[in-house]
Amino acid sequence: MERPGKLFGLWALLLCVGGGAAYPETQPPVTNLSVSVENLCTVIWTWNPPEGASPNCSLRYITHFSNKQDKKIAPETHRSMEVPLNEKICLQVGSQCDSNESENPSILVEKCTLPPIGDPESAVTEIQCIWHNLNYMKCTWLPGRNTSSDTNYTLFYWHSSLRKIHKCENFSREGEHIGCSFALTMLEDFSFEQYNVQIMVTDKEKKIRPFFHIVHLASHVKPDPPRIKSLFFHNGYLHVQWENPPKFLSRCLSYQVEVNNSQPVTHSIFSVDEDKCQNSEFGENMEGTICFMVPGILPDTLNTVRIRAKTNKLCYEDDKLWSNWSQAMHIGENAKTTLYITMLFILPVIVAAAIIILLLYLKRLKIIIFPPIPDPGKIFKEMFGDQNDDTLHWKRYDIYEKQTKEETDVVVLIENLKKASQ
Repeated sequence: MERPGKLFGLWALLLCVGGGAAYPETQPPVTNLSVSVENLCTVIWTWNPPEGASPNCSLRYITHFSNKQDKKIAPETHRSMEVPLNEKICLQVGSQCDSNESENPSILVEKCTLPPIGDPESAVTEIQCIWHNLNYMKCTWLPGRNTSSDTNYTLFYWHSSLRKIHKCENFSREGEHIGCSFALTMLEDFSFEQYNVQIMVTDKEKKIRPFFHIVHLASHVKPDPPRIKSLFFHNGYLHVQWENPPKFLSRCLSYQVEVNNSQPVTHSIFSVDEDKCQNSEFGENMEGTICFMVPGILPDTLNTVRIRAKTNKLCYEDDKLWSNWSQAMHIGENAKTTLYITMLFILPVIVAAAIIILLLYLKRLKIIIFPPIPDPGKIFKEMFGDQNDDTLHWKRYDIYEKQTKEETDVVVLIENLKKASQ
């Protein structure tokens, strides 16, 4: 009976020396698998090595989520992940003696997180967070279906530069959308692409279901509009110079230059792929300035120029959020400007003259249509007011007239008598 045992031991020893260590086909499962949540959305799974594992086995642990995605094989007895906790999340862990994926792992042990408590229809929807000019982040959302209009929302946020979870205080409402803004300026070395911001939106009364959201800082960045420094014509080109919004490198932004021409009325947008400030035509000391030459612009027409910017994929993940258009700047002359200025001065003179003529004409027309009515008081005053004087006047007039008639008669009588005597 001893001989077969010795032969088996010798065979096992030969396998270890010649062909490597001999391991069982499968290892025992891990023990004490547990899950915990830190901050807002950081989930941590921990476990202990399997009991009864071979001492000659270099243990490796294969982990993946229940959907068999994000598979990982590592010697650590823990795994963490930032993930929104809006649903149940399960991690499966198994042990094996090699990092080779073809190695048969032990029986998989699974541990899940609990989903949020509350009606799923009460959670907020369409949440979106935008990092404005690397200064502040604004998150907006729509209320859930099963919520009242007077719900008092609360937004909590956390990122790796904070020691504790913070609450957002600057709430706003734009139509149906509700929003909240908080400062986010802690990353000045452009290493933010490795960081996330964890968001949770709930209500003060805890009647709605909390909603979790994770914002990757390399995405959803909206810069401020650039500032136009100067416009000038040279060698048949319109030269445009502008300054970047603060905190952005030139290589991290893409631009569009919009030119509106007054005559003929045209609207053109040019994409800027290369900085032309190295050209000697732009002069020296152009640090921090971006330059572009727009072709086909006539200097004898009025041109309106605006610029906007967005992040590109050299530095960021998202390249869809354009800034607002910059303040417009004008250059050139409008062919109708002189006529407009002339009319601006002539029209008031013409209008004033027309008003004066019209007033005079209306006054004359009023006199013709509505002649002045005599004052009856004056008429009666002339007739009756000075009767004593007038009576004496008339009396004197009658006596004089009467005396004149009598004298005339006498003269005529004497002359007749003389003729008769002769």
